[in-house]
Amino acid sequence: MPYFLDKHGTFAKFVDSKGKQNGIRNMLLRRSALEIRHSHYIFISMKIIAIGRNYIDHAKELNNPVPENPIIFLKPDTAVLKDNKDFYYPEFSKNIQFETEVVLRICKEGKHVTPKFASTYYDAIGLGIDFTARDLQQELKAKSLPWELAKAFDHSAVISNLIPKEEIGAVDAIDFSLQQNGQTVQQGNTKDMIFSFEDLIVYTSKFITLRKGDLIYTGTPVGVGSVAIGDLLEGFIGEQKMFSCKIK
Repeated sequence: MPYFLDKHGTFAKFVDSKGKQNGIRNMLLRRSALEIRHSHYIFISMKIIAIGRNYIDHAKELNNPVPENPIIFLKPDTAVLKDNKDFYYPEFSKNIQFETEVVLRICKEGKHVTPKFASTYYDAIGLGIDFTARDLQQELKAKSLPWELAKAFDHSAVISNLIPKEEIGAVDAIDFSLQQNGQTVQQGNTKDMIFSFEDLIVYTSKFITLRKGDLIYTGTPVGVGSVAIGDLLEGFIGEQKMFSCKIK
């Protein structure tokens, strides 16, 4: 049974007295179950597109080759963790690691987007964490199996509130960082990305139709590390605190 987020931010079913979805409600149900507000912005996220190895030093720290094209994987909307909520350490892993990433919100549908217009396909920017079950990922990679289970599990995608792109300034030079228990553990700048925001939009849209409300996690810089129960993670763009997340 599909669900939606009601005005209170909780999940509910849309059915009439006969158990059938009615017309207007069904239109809403075709959208996703995530609503995030920033100022007057309200958006619905349909899918999460994540990018791997988009910073050279990060690829090297995991002993991975530097990619020639963007490495793309997906997370379901059930991966979203918003509103500074706690992250509960899952039982299936003994090594959950943080990967801090700048996040784009797609603002219109696009397929085979050209470089000339790519910058018009996102309208807001946030900060997030791509939580990764590193032990599970390594186990799956060793067997040459897909590693979505290590990336796409519930609440593995922390997301901050979003800032309109116009308020960011130079999007190709965004400073961002992560603090773990008050100590800076990751620090990056989008100028160091292998593939720019526009590159990611152009390449992804060759294979996957972009839709309004989609989120693109644009890759993490060097410095990924493990979390432990009791940790406090805080993400920043410049000096602006974007999110906090307690590990429980």
